[in-house]
Amino acid sequence: MIHPKFSIRALLNIISTLDYQMSTFGQPVEAAITSKLQSSLAPSYLKIINESYMHNVSKGAETHFKVIVVTEKFNNLSLIKVISACRSEFKMPPKKALTKKVAEEDEASPAKQRRVLRPRKKNPEEKPIVNEPTVKQKAPKQPKYTVKNPEEAKSEKKTNSKIKSKSRTEENSIEGVPKRKEKEKTATEIQSSLSNPPETKGKNINVSCSKKSAKGKSFNLKITSWNVSGLRAWLKKDGLTSMLHEQPDVFCIQETKCSESKLPKEIQKVNGYHSYWCSSKKEGYAGVGVLSKIEPLNVMYGIKDQAHDEEGRCITLEFDTFYVINVYVPNAGRGLKTISKRLEWNSLFKRYVKALDDTKPVILCGDMNVAHTEIDLTNPKTNKNNAGFTQQERDGMSDFLQDGYVDSFRFLYPDVTNVYTFWSYMGNARAKNIGWRLDYFIISESLKEKVCDSTVASEVYGSDHCPINLFISI
Repeated sequence: MIHPKFSIRALLNIISTLDYQMSTFGQPVEAAITSKLQSSLAPSYLKIINESYMHNVSKGAETHFKVIVVTEKFNNLSLIKVISACRSEFKMPPKKALTKKVAEEDEASPAKQRRVLRPRKKNPEEKPIVNEPTVKQKAPKQPKYTVKNPEEAKSEKKTNSKIKSKSRTEENSIEGVPKRKEKEKTATEIQSSLSNPPETKGKNINVSCSKKSAKGKSFNLKITSWNVSGLRAWLKKDGLTSMLHEQPDVFCIQETKCSESKLPKEIQKVNGYHSYWCSSKKEGYAGVGVLSKIEPLNVMYGIKDQAHDEEGRCITLEFDTFYVINVYVPNAGRGLKTISKRLEWNSLFKRYVKALDDTKPVILCGDMNVAHTEIDLTNPKTNKNNAGFTQQERDGMSDFLQDGYVDSFRFLYPDVTNVYTFWSYMGNARAKNIGWRLDYFIISESLKEKVCDSTVASEVYGSDHCPINLFISI
């Protein structure tokens, strides 16, 4: 039974405060928390598990720490002990003692905005108090005014109410986007709104290409690829509006997290496009889709391996003179728990693509879940042992490319830096451009002279990834 005055939000605030302190001021989280809390709490009541993890593993730009509190007896005494120990043992250094840089980060940090409870000094003999009520000061009395005409007062009250209601609506709405009820917002949308500016519909974005291929030809085929990180959430953020504005000939989507039977109506039939979907047997997981103006000769689902194909990770469209392969590559997992699965995929996928390339050139696009070189992410030194930038994964990409394929972006822009396609929702990473380049257009070597441009639309919002475009004369 949880104490009636105890708030789950309060405990979360305490944990997030500790989380931010440890990561900001460089204290060893596991050692600090274990020694401090275990010295204050009886082992029979409390067990502390510390987990150091990378947010979204292969994609996170910064290391964050999570404190998971597990109680053998989840009762009043253990909760009071947790809060008491947290308050007394972990204190933020005074602001004047911080360096200018740390002070600025502390002010701008989203973690600071979430903190409600602050650590305070306590007498060891003092009994812990949970959620101590605050004393509200009485507002000064306002002078009373007598209204001669009651009807006039009633009308004035009604008018003021309308003005207040209208001002709230205007304040919370985004220009050109219909206001949705708060209860309709998903957790992902709320987190996104905290870290990112309003979604860009694409109306002010230049989606044309004036560049020509090495053979002097203008593009006649535009392909767009976008990891939408949840199709239904993406639709609510007007992602489809962005896509229709760009008008690609082929639009490849990854991480739909939606079975075909539960596809929203607006995406089932998009005017001018043929649609194809490959979903995971596990609802809310993986999944890819393709919308194409050109009807393909043939559509293939998966990579001809039952275990991997059950996760809905690949769709291949066959056209007259080439293949388009849309792929969402498996993640190596937190702590590299699924690295073996990832390496197995690399081998099977390489064989699958090679068999197609032997008959027609291929255009491969999607989330490859790896930053190939050090200029493909912001913090290479601190991520060498994290999913998405391990030597095994990078070697896997190198091995794949050496089999006769070209990373179209690096082919055109070999030395360009600070261009990314993914940003974590944590730490305001997108605003700071702390990101990873995980999304690619990889083409058969025979097509590289036909590429006009390969672009990254980092100004388009709607997901933690941004869309990428390939303009080719084929």
